[in-house]
Amino acid sequence: MASVKYKDEFINTLLDEIKRQRNYLGDQIINTIYLGGGTPSLLSVDELNAIFSCLNNNFHISKNPEITLEANPDDISEKWVKEMKNTPVNRISLGVQSFFDDDLKYLNRIHSGEDALTAIKRLQDHGFTELTIDLIYGMPTLTNEKWEQNLNSFIDFKLPHLSAYALTVEDKTVLYALIQKKKLKAPPEDAMIEQFKILIKLTEEWDYTHYEISNFAQKGHYSKHNSLYWTGGHYLGLGPSAHSFNGKSRRWNKAGMKAWLGLKEYYNESFEEEILSPDQRYNEYVMTSLRTVWGCDYDIVKEEFGNKYAKHLLKEVKAFIQEQKIEQRGNKFFLTNKGKLFADGIASELFM
Repeated sequence: MASVKYKDEFINTLLDEIKRQRNYLGDQIINTIYLGGGTPSLLSVDELNAIFSCLNNNFHISKNPEITLEANPDDISEKWVKEMKNTPVNRISLGVQSFFDDDLKYLNRIHSGEDALTAIKRLQDHGFTELTIDLIYGMPTLTNEKWEQNLNSFIDFKLPHLSAYALTVEDKTVLYALIQKKKLKAPPEDAMIEQFKILIKLTEEWDYTHYEISNFAQKGHYSKHNSLYWTGGHYLGLGPSAHSFNGKSRRWNKAGMKAWLGLKEYYNESFEEEILSPDQRYNEYVMTSLRTVWGCDYDIVKEEFGNKYAKHLLKEVKAFIQEQKIEQRGNKFFLTNKGKLFADGIASELFM
């Protein structure tokens, strides 16, 4: 998403890219639109509506699409919320992370816990019922008691959807540098596992479906957009670093704002593309499907990829069934709660 410095140029380039990419998904009907990554809340109502108008003119948008916009709690002023009601946005994803200020300071967030509480209430008061918040666990500052309080704050608002992520320390980030210099403590792995177990226990008690490793929802409130990724759907990403997939190829836009902004002159160089091999497509299906409540389907593997892949799956999955990390129901395989702690590692063992 654009900073204020590049905002006008960003919007013009984005509108141009929408037109250039209009054929990537063929005649597919678009059911979800997601504005995120960065700060889309910097955009005005007129700017957002110009983007939606361009999308409608170039794609087949369904009558009632899910349209999500990411925002930070400190964005949610009374004026901003009122303005959002004059756009097609019907779902807000709020980057809360924690309701405790010491956690937020560790994460280098500028909002406070009070800002988060105020933002949620303000959105609800103005009729935004489709709300999801992000919470992070595994920080050294986060005790199990505080984690339970964060989750209780979520349920007190009766929010329909939660995304909860274990803290990961990415290379070349401020957090990584501070940990390397011993200025901040590294995330404790034991606490992370314990807090994941608390998360599963409480959301089960509250009757939320754990429909993907990091996502929990009341019935009928799954994120349609993110579910596309996990069920092999096709999607188009627009803007810097955006990824696209149409079943045959994968594209990823250049990460740098300046490189991406040059696409008018150097369009063919603004993204990279690869045609996926059968092995890559199979591996991706296993990785994504196994993370979900819908499971990894042997029949789909056999139909989409052939006998070689189906036999490979059956052979490799046996050890995890014996270890009670995977459960088989009919011709489908699902991670158990024990297995969810090792999701990526298990998936990689099933790869071709």
